[in-house]
Amino acid sequence: MIIIGNKTKMSNKKIIYLDNAASTRIDDSVAKAMHDFSTYYYGNPSSNHYFGKKSKEAMESARFNIAKSLNCLPEEIIFTSGGTESNNLALFGIAESLKHKGNHIITSQIEHSSILEACKALEKKGYEITYIPVDKYGLISLESIKNSIKSKTIIISIMHANNEIGTIQPIEEIILLANKHNILFHTDAVQSYKKIDINLNKFKIDSLTISSHKIHGPKGVGALFLRKGLQITPLIYGGGQENNHRSGTENISAIVGFGEAVKTNQKTKQMIVRRDLLIKSLLNIKGTKLNGHPEKRLCNNVNISFEGIEAETLLDHLNNSSIMASIGSACHSHKLEPSYVLNAIGLSEELSLGTIRLTLSKYTTDSEINNTIKKITKIINSLRKLVD
Repeated sequence: MIIIGNKTKMSNKKIIYLDNAASTRIDDSVAKAMHDFSTYYYGNPSSNHYFGKKSKEAMESARFNIAKSLNCLPEEIIFTSGGTESNNLALFGIAESLKHKGNHIITSQIEHSSILEACKALEKKGYEITYIPVDKYGLISLESIKNSIKSKTIIISIMHANNEIGTIQPIEEIILLANKHNILFHTDAVQSYKKIDINLNKFKIDSLTISSHKIHGPKGVGALFLRKGLQITPLIYGGGQENNHRSGTENISAIVGFGEAVKTNQKTKQMIVRRDLLIKSLLNIKGTKLNGHPEKRLCNNVNISFEGIEAETLLDHLNNSSIMASIGSACHSHKLEPSYVLNAIGLSEELSLGTIRLTLSKYTTDSEINNTIKKITKIINSLRKLVD
């Protein structure tokens, strides 16, 4: 692999990067904003000198930008190391602070691993978890949640949109249900943030997780929205940063980058057009199946299965053609077993193992989509001829 300036090449071929649900390229304006706070203004924001105050000012400016994008208060934004920490802080923090009220949590079978693994850990601590099933499109039934509510239910945590199949959940209805029963509602909005409008002034979400590197910001920084007045138990103790919610010296250059990324145009409308072209064209290949909801899906997500094809083999061929895609969640992409999300929607093991995820960004071009369609069609036809 050769890296030249801002462009990456493999074997002198131009890369087509279609793994943007895992991580995105940093926007040029983001890299520029980060540079000064890595090289010049490198002071600790807790320090009283000029460099420290400059860092503090930049951090609060980023907090303001993020809060503005969500229509919430700046003091309701807690900076973390990313989506995983934010999800853990929400679940453990709320559960521990409300254990005097109850020990029951409702979530879904297709949440991100940072929610599911946190729930497993909470079960070992004596909490009761209800995992709501989904239909063939990955949608959660409001009735299923309603029927699972108990007097001791303290949290409902349902992701806004799924990271593997792109299905968007009816969280507005779920929020109203949670509010009606006086239950706190958390949502993992890592994949949907800046792709779907989120207005925290309109809907009473109690906590919400977002991450920088899904919106052309740097890795290693995220945030948790925590509604004003809601008390949680910290995961990390120390100097009392982030209003005593998350101790530790803040990663200023990354936070500055996050705040800048929020201001960039994600170009969702053009992604929808290219996503739909990719879906329509791939479904023209015999023995293909789209996973996730055909309409209620993320603007950049294409999750598709190919009968009689091993996804690992297909990805190897694509990689050799400088096309980067994935099997599913980056957190589980090295496991040669069916995805738990695909299992939950009822996909057969054979189809699950023949499934790839292609995810677009604002940098994806028409030419890249057309080249990907041609290459996948050619590879699938060649692989099928080998087994005929």
